[in-house]
Amino acid sequence: MKCKICNKILLGRSDKKFCSVKCKNYYHVNLRKVTDRQVKELDTLLHRNRSILLEVLGKRKGQITVDRVVLEKKKFTFKYHTHLHINSKGKIYNYVYDLAWMEFSNDEILIIRKQ
Repeated sequence: MKCKICNKILLGRSDKKFCSVKCKNYYHVNLRKVTDRQVKELDTLLHRNRSILLEVLGKRKGQITVDRVVLEKKKFTFKYHTHLHINSKGKIYNYVYDLAWMEFSNDEILIIRKQ
């Protein structure tokens, strides 16, 4: 077997992947950098979506129905959400953390706050 970083031949254990601590650290630091960059981009989009929903919902405690255009003008990205919920009637709620939206066929969006 060869080192994943410098391709030196490995001596010792059969499951060894790196020739030294330096190569091992280099590999894991760079792996974290790539992961952190992608996670940060996604997290930024999710936080922006949540902020837009919160702004539109305002101080109302329950729910509000708005036109899809209202969210689109604020640059809401519909494809990014944290999880889904399908109710007993088969309607899909898209969640961004504690806020959710449900799309209707007439381009209206129901925004709710999870209790």
